[in-house]
Amino acid sequence: MFNLRKILLFIILLIFVILPLSSLKAVPPQSPVYVLSIDGPIVPVVADYIESGLEEAEKNGASCIVIELSTPGGLYSTTQKVVTKILNSPIPVVVYVSPAGAWAGSAGTFITLSANVAAMAPGSRIGAAHPVSMEDDSALSDVQRQKLTHDAAAWIRSIAENRGRDPKNAEMAVIESKSFTDTEALNAHLVDFKATNLNDLLKKINGLTVKNFDGTITTLQTDGPIKYFPMSSAQKFLFAISDPNIAYLLMSAGILGIVLELYHPGAIFPGVAGGISLLLGLYTLGTLNAQLSGMLLVILGLVLLASEAFVVSHGILAVGGITSFVLGSLMLFSGNQMGLTINKGVVFATAFFMAAFVSFLLAAVIKAQKRKVVTGVEGLIGEIGIAVSDINPNGIVLVEGERWQAESKEYIAKGEKVVITSVEGLTVKVEKIKEGGSKKND
Repeated sequence: MFNLRKILLFIILLIFVILPLSSLKAVPPQSPVYVLSIDGPIVPVVADYIESGLEEAEKNGASCIVIELSTPGGLYSTTQKVVTKILNSPIPVVVYVSPAGAWAGSAGTFITLSANVAAMAPGSRIGAAHPVSMEDDSALSDVQRQKLTHDAAAWIRSIAENRGRDPKNAEMAVIESKSFTDTEALNAHLVDFKATNLNDLLKKINGLTVKNFDGTITTLQTDGPIKYFPMSSAQKFLFAISDPNIAYLLMSAGILGIVLELYHPGAIFPGVAGGISLLLGLYTLGTLNAQLSGMLLVILGLVLLASEAFVVSHGILAVGGITSFVLGSLMLFSGNQMGLTINKGVVFATAFFMAAFVSFLLAAVIKAQKRKVVTGVEGLIGEIGIAVSDINPNGIVLVEGERWQAESKEYIAKGEKVVITSVEGLTVKVEKIKEGGSKKND
């Protein structure tokens, strides 16, 4: 009887205590939603950022990844890399054109349509995806431009068809550079949702079933924790200088630093800082597909400005350098409509400042060249001294606190003022000074 009571107590304990605890432990944790943010041109560092975000999200078992996008466009080659990563992602990708008023232009259109789920914020727009807006095509022939356009059109049709979106309207964004408002894009079946903010979007897509390119089906669970994935410090720096205006200013500052170092050798800091800035600027302009001819003209301008410090051209080299610099600056992104352009106001303001700066340096150099020598024996010429002995024709004079052997073509009495006309070895040649301080025979 006693043993039976123990058994019953143990069973009750098992039912009311142990089993509820074990069921609590069995509840799986909610998968996070990773959020990336892109606000600017689609440049190489953006592709690296998206790749690292996808890898991090996959490693931590994210339910999906949301890319908040606002871009005027980007490089065609970089766009292809980004789209390829999104299409082949094992984790569902949601592209959200936001915040309100944002633009997914050019490259942004391809990226948005390639997502498993595409959404737009109120007042946003999408489109204008003609290939000339993605890469400089000024060197292309009409046939090459036509080939590039047809290729881009076929690419965006393929993306739209595989994501279940309207391929004809997608093609219109390429062939006719058509743009769509958020409402028009939704009605044209280019995007799937309109959402006022991120939380609204996550609520609308929670439980939605999506299909990946490999055929796998995934049900989105977006009620889990939100994990923001920002760019690394290095990526933020590279993205910041990827702005054409900032890259241009870096290059200009580098040119000024190097010119200053050449005009004043030994300053060190302007040369070091200028070299770093110039290389950063040229690297960034290179990644942005700036025209090579424009970059060469800018570098020629630097060479001409630097040459002015070594060749007496009376400012001709400096004028040529400034002219070459301005023309090269205007050519850097000529014919480019992808949103990667240099503000002309920045170009002319920089050129004016550079011209004023070089003029100041030239004036200082010319003034230094005309200045009377004040060191060494040459510095004695024109100095006033006093005869400390009779000079007939030789004697002693006191100049700047020093006694010198003196020689004169005329008799000079002790105590009279003299002016030094030349120096030969350790002997100075002098002339008598009239009353009032002027040289004799002036």
